[in-house]
Amino acid sequence: MKGVALIISLICLSWSSAINHHLTPNDFPAYLIYTSKGKEIKFSKMLKDVYEADIVFVGELHDNPISHWMELQLTKAMQENTGKKLVLGAEMFESDNQLIMDEYLEGKISEQNFKNEMRLWKNYETDYKPLVEFAKSHKLRFIATNIPRRYASIVYKKGLKSLDSLSETAKSFIAPLPIEYDSEVACYKNMLEMMGGHGGEKLPMAQAIKDATMAHFILENWKKGQAFLHINGAYHSDDHEGIVWWLKKVNPELKIVTITTVLQEDVNSLNEAHQDKADYVLCVNSDMTSTH
Repeated sequence: MKGVALIISLICLSWSSAINHHLTPNDFPAYLIYTSKGKEIKFSKMLKDVYEADIVFVGELHDNPISHWMELQLTKAMQENTGKKLVLGAEMFESDNQLIMDEYLEGKISEQNFKNEMRLWKNYETDYKPLVEFAKSHKLRFIATNIPRRYASIVYKKGLKSLDSLSETAKSFIAPLPIEYDSEVACYKNMLEMMGGHGGEKLPMAQAIKDATMAHFILENWKKGQAFLHINGAYHSDDHEGIVWWLKKVNPELKIVTITTVLQEDVNSLNEAHQDKADYVLCVNSDMTSTH
């Protein structure tokens, strides 16, 4: 009987060990980082490339907590590496609110006034406030790069030429007009195809004026020797198009590093469809909870 009990005990121990081994974080990761060609890479190794860049883009999935966590970790690492030479910018803040952003970061207005007047996204508290507060506490500049949504809406309804009738003050919040829109750029052409023609040709125009405006305010607030970290939806920088395309038109010598976010059921290898989307791919388990 003792022999049988010993065997059962050993079997149970073996099962327990196997189960515990299976559930270790290394075997069941929430995310992994890959190069553009699908080679797994550590965050610290990616940072070496990030530190050499003029401009770094994080293409997020807006409701993905790993995207937002990665943005904050990159901000901390880049600030430690460059100090006050780091400049932050984001799609989530509109250019006509730059004064409010500056006043808040400089401690001139209260957080409540900031929240009341900034037209903040609904997930600001969970996802973007940590970045703004980090900038505030470390005295970093934070640039509101996006076109005011009312002007993007005009383009969606009436096309790019409709912006010509705006006042000079209004135009100061937009990329210099006229922008050289190219409907054959893949991200705009694909957008039209994905929507099956719904929204018409003006839909990618509205996307283009956002991209052009974000590129404009990035360049206007970056100078050689600085590092600019920009946060935006992945589609705005995937495939080195969108904002990146506009930047390269103006300054092809810029050293740009792009990071995108994708979802997969199994993150242990990068699907071929996700390769080459960016210089680095943050591959997140598709079961990941969302922030909103």
